[in-house]
Amino acid sequence: MKTNVAVFFGGRSVEHEISVISALQAINAFDQTKYNIIPIYISKQGRWYTGPMTLDIRNYKDMKHLTENSEEVYMRPEYGDFNLYRANPGGGLFSKKNPVVDEIHVAIPVLHGSHGEDGMFEGLLETIGIPFAGCDTLSSANGMDKITMKMILRSEGIPVVDYVWFTDKEWASRRDSIIDKVESQLGYPVIVKPANLGSSVGIGKASDRASLIEKIDTACRFSRRLIVEHMIEDMMEINCSVLGDCDDYQSSVCEEPISKGDFLSYEEKYGGGAKAGMQASEKRIPADIPEEMSEAIRKMAGETFRVLSCHGVSRVDVMVDRADNKIYVNEINTIPGSLSFYLWEESGISFTKLMDRLVELALRRKRDTDRKTFTYDANIFAMGGGVKGGVKGAKSGKMGNR
Repeated sequence: MKTNVAVFFGGRSVEHEISVISALQAINAFDQTKYNIIPIYISKQGRWYTGPMTLDIRNYKDMKHLTENSEEVYMRPEYGDFNLYRANPGGGLFSKKNPVVDEIHVAIPVLHGSHGEDGMFEGLLETIGIPFAGCDTLSSANGMDKITMKMILRSEGIPVVDYVWFTDKEWASRRDSIIDKVESQLGYPVIVKPANLGSSVGIGKASDRASLIEKIDTACRFSRRLIVEHMIEDMMEINCSVLGDCDDYQSSVCEEPISKGDFLSYEEKYGGGAKAGMQASEKRIPADIPEEMSEAIRKMAGETFRVLSCHGVSRVDVMVDRADNKIYVNEINTIPGSLSFYLWEESGISFTKLMDRLVELALRRKRDTDRKTFTYDANIFAMGGGVKGGVKGAKSGKMGNR
């Protein structure tokens, strides 16, 4: 019997198109003799679709045609219901058409950015209780938000560059004090970023006060939380992928992305075309760095993965200051572009084996989770004493301490 694997992709994110590319790459890598793949495309409006049309990248040029010729589906937020349902079964209440498209055994989210990589979608899967590969709600949220991530890493002794953070409303209400803080604590140049986006969206370099204001105004269009970081002027970026869970993981070889500017842009990451994905960007694999530095980066990537309680496959991006060879964690991508398969191929794990491993990890975590205790058999309503007073408190809105 084949395992039914649902691959979720698309989503309400500025990284929507990149998610489609990554997911179709992953779907094509599965061993079709072992798995029945159920593609579930999430539109920019948040509606779910499945069917053969979603498997061809060319169909995404005409979204109206794609959605009209695909089956709209949904899942119930009910624990233990792993069915995928037709949104429009037809025939009314007494229709004989089966409302269930298929039963999902394992889910693999390949959603980049907001509403998919930030814990929101993972929370839905955890509510349903379905086995899924990748970070859970907490680690997804912490990994996605650059501010929270840096706070956690710094508290655990993992080096990050100095930064200042604030919200868009704070920027609107006390702009001058934020500028003063950036200039006094960081100086110029700095990098301005939305706190919870990837793929270099909304990121800009500021070399003076005027450009700082301009770049922050731009970043405010994309996120409520903003971060301004000290910029390493003579910087080398190195990436390393990590696979497993926080108790048992391995790190890949390192890569050095090649950038023509101060940081790797969206165009440089994904300029290889509609089918290429992240692996087509210009890079050196393995990175042309000393073995000692490579080992230090691989260890730091693994520690970042562990400290954030990650799961599945992630990519950790670090920065090396060429002035003193100090290494700083820049960010973690908990669902990396192209699932970093190209790094694992260079590490001796094929894309097909990578997908096998993700399915295995999902099922193992489900078994471990099911061993935990989440409820007690006691029923306080059947205990008698204190029930009457509790009802009075509930009616008056005074529930007391819980």
